[in-house]
Amino acid sequence: MLTKRVNGRIEILGFVMIFIFIALVGRLGYLQMAQGQYYERLADGNRIRLIPIMAPRGVFYDRNGVMLVSNRPGFTVSLLSISGPVPDAVLDKLAGILNMNVREIKAKVAQQSGSFEPVRIKTDLGPDIVTKIEERRAELPGVVIEIQPLRNYVYNELAAHIFGYVSEINETELENRKADGYKAGDIVGKFGLERVYDKEIRGTDGGNQVEVDVSGRPVQVLGKKDPLPGHNLVLTIDYRVQKAAETAIDEQLMHLQTKTEFNKAQAAAAVVINPKNGEILAMVSRPSFNPNLFNGGISEKDWKLLNDNPYHPMDNKAISGEYPPGSTFKIITGTAALELGKVTPQEKILDTGRHWLIPKGNAMGEALGWINFREALSKSDNVYFYEMGNRLGIDNLEKYARMFGLGAVTGINLPGESEGLVANQRYKQKVYGEDWYLSETFDAAIGQGFQLTTPLQMAVVIGEIANGGHRYRPNLVSKITSTSGETLTTFGPEEVGQVTISDNTLTLIRESLREVAQEGGTAAAYFGDFPIAIAGKTGTSENSHGHDHGWFVAYGPYEDPRVAVAVIVEQGGFGSSSAAPIAKKIMEAAFNINQTVSEAAKIHRPQTAL
Repeated sequence: MLTKRVNGRIEILGFVMIFIFIALVGRLGYLQMAQGQYYERLADGNRIRLIPIMAPRGVFYDRNGVMLVSNRPGFTVSLLSISGPVPDAVLDKLAGILNMNVREIKAKVAQQSGSFEPVRIKTDLGPDIVTKIEERRAELPGVVIEIQPLRNYVYNELAAHIFGYVSEINETELENRKADGYKAGDIVGKFGLERVYDKEIRGTDGGNQVEVDVSGRPVQVLGKKDPLPGHNLVLTIDYRVQKAAETAIDEQLMHLQTKTEFNKAQAAAAVVINPKNGEILAMVSRPSFNPNLFNGGISEKDWKLLNDNPYHPMDNKAISGEYPPGSTFKIITGTAALELGKVTPQEKILDTGRHWLIPKGNAMGEALGWINFREALSKSDNVYFYEMGNRLGIDNLEKYARMFGLGAVTGINLPGESEGLVANQRYKQKVYGEDWYLSETFDAAIGQGFQLTTPLQMAVVIGEIANGGHRYRPNLVSKITSTSGETLTTFGPEEVGQVTISDNTLTLIRESLREVAQEGGTAAAYFGDFPIAIAGKTGTSENSHGHDHGWFVAYGPYEDPRVAVAVIVEQGGFGSSSAAPIAKKIMEAAFNINQTVSEAAKIHRPQTAL
C-alpha cells in the first residue's frame, strides 16, 4: 500500500518535471525564434539612455513688444557613453572633424565623468560638419547629433552690452552653482541681462528616454518629458530709440574719424533714461560686438579681434567707463554755491579770461567780462566756476557731488558698474600721501582733476535736475512674463535718494540749462530751432592720452521732462560739436521727429512718442 502511494507521487512529480521542462523548452524556442533579433540587439550592446532636451531660454521684448532676443534650432554634437568610455581613436577622429584640440574634448568628458547623460562637445554645427559626421557614422560610435535651441540676437550688435551673451558653463561657475541645479554642459548667461536673470529665463530641461545601438544612434523613443521654456523679459528700452542712438553714434564716429582732426574718436557711449521713474530707454557702448558669435563657442579668430581691440568692445562704457565729467559738473558746483549762499543769482563776477588767484582760464583764452550765474552756466564759463570752487572749498563740492549720487554705483540691474570718483582730500592723502591744493579745488569745480563719472551717473544727475531732485535706481526690466503672457513679476520705480535743492535754485539751474540750447548757448547750433524745448549742458574733459572727450547731457521737454540723455565721445573734442549732434538724433527718435518707421517697428505697435 505504501509502495503504491510512493510510486504515485513519483509519477506526479515526474509529470510536473516534464511539464516544466516542456514549458522551458517552449519559452526558449519562442525567445530564440520570435524574439531572437530583439535580444540579439540587446546582447550586442543596446542601452537605455536619457537624452536631455535643452529648454529654450526666455524671449526678450522691448517696451512696445518688439522681439529682440529669441531662440533658433541648431545642431549639437555630443558623446553618449554606451558600455564604457568612448575610445581615444574616436575622440581623435571627432576632434579632426570639428577642428578642435582633442584635449579640449577630453576635458569636457572628464568634467562630466560618472554621468550617463550626453556630453555636449560643440554646438551650432554647420551642415557640412553634420554631413561629415553622418558619413563616418560607423567610425564614430557614441557620437550623436542633437537639435537644440540656440540663442538668437535678432539685430546682432544692437544692445549687445544690455543683453550680454550665453555660453557653456565653466568649472568655476559650475562649482558655485551646483546647489542651484546647474550641471556640466549647461548653457548659462555670461554677461548683461542674460547673466543677471539666468535663473528666471533658463527654463527646465526635458528629455527623451531612448534605446540606442552600439554606435550611439537612437533606435526608438521609449518615453519623453517635454522641456519647459524659460520666462520672458519685457524690457524698458525702446527699440526705435536704441536703434537711433546706435546709428547716430556710428555715423558721428565715422564723421569724426574721416572728416576732422579727431581721427582717434573710436569709442563713445550714451544713456537715455526716463527721469520720472528711472527706466532706461536706450543704452549704447561703442565699439560693440555681436553676441551671436558666442553660440557654439567663439572662434579664436573672432576672440582675438575682440580681445586685441585697444578700445575694448566687450566693456560696457555706459556703466563702467570712468571719465572726468568736464563742464557738465558745473551743474553740481552751481547748485552747491547757490544753496550754501556763496553767490547770489544777481552777483556779477569779472571774467578777464584767467582767474586772479591761480592762472587758470577759459578755453581758447576767451574773456566774457562781467557775468552773473545764468550767463556763466549757459556759456560754460570756467573762470566764474573756478571762483565758485574757491568760495565753496573741496569739502562742500564733495558733499554735493555725493548728494547727486556720484562716487557710488547707481544700482542698475547690470553687472560691472563702476562707482567713479569724487575728488576729496582723503583720497589724495591715501593714494599719493600729499596735501590738497587750491588749484585742485579749481579743477574739481569744473569737473576735471580727480573727478570721474560714468555716462549712466551723468544721465542720473541731469535726470535729478529734470524731476526736481529725485534719484531713481536705473532699471532695464519692466516685468517678467510666462510663455503664455501672464505677468509673473513687475518692477516699478525705486527712489534711492534725493538732492536737497530749493525751488529758487532749481528754477535758476533749469533756466540756465534751457539757455544752453537757445541762441547764444553752447548747444544752440543743434537745438536752437528744435521743435521740443530742450535743456542741456555741454562739456569737454581733458584727456592726457590724446584729444579731449566730448560730453553732452540734456532733458526734454523742458516743461514736462520725460527723456534725459547723457552722451560722451572719447577723443571727440568739444562736446558741443561731438556729443550734441548724437543727442539731437536721439531726441528726434524719442519724440518721433523726422523719423522713418522701420519695418520691425511697424509690426509691433504702438509707435507713439514717449
